[in-house]
Amino acid sequence: MSYSSTLTRADLSDTMNRQVGLSRADSAVMVESILDHMIEALIDGQNVKISGFGTFVLRDKGERTGRNPKTGVEVPIAPRRVLTFRASQTMRDRIIAAD
Repeated sequence: MSYSSTLTRADLSDTMNRQVGLSRADSAVMVESILDHMIEALIDGQNVKISGFGTFVLRDKGERTGRNPKTGVEVPIAPRRVLTFRASQTMRDRIIAAD
């Protein structure tokens, strides 16, 4: 299968359509449902772990001091939530082997 430089929701639903046999509409609904479920879990403070793929974690970062690279002036960076992804070892091994 050949993809453009970005894998899209449409690509995922097209793959489900061809490989699983769901209709295009049902495939699109399934992809949206999975993504919505993942988002809701993250909002609720849960990690999302997909075995053999990786783990999505929402972390709270505290306030810290940063520096403007042009002027060197220190500026406060507000606390925020960040989403991180850590690929599973299986995924890393497959990507490295594909090179």
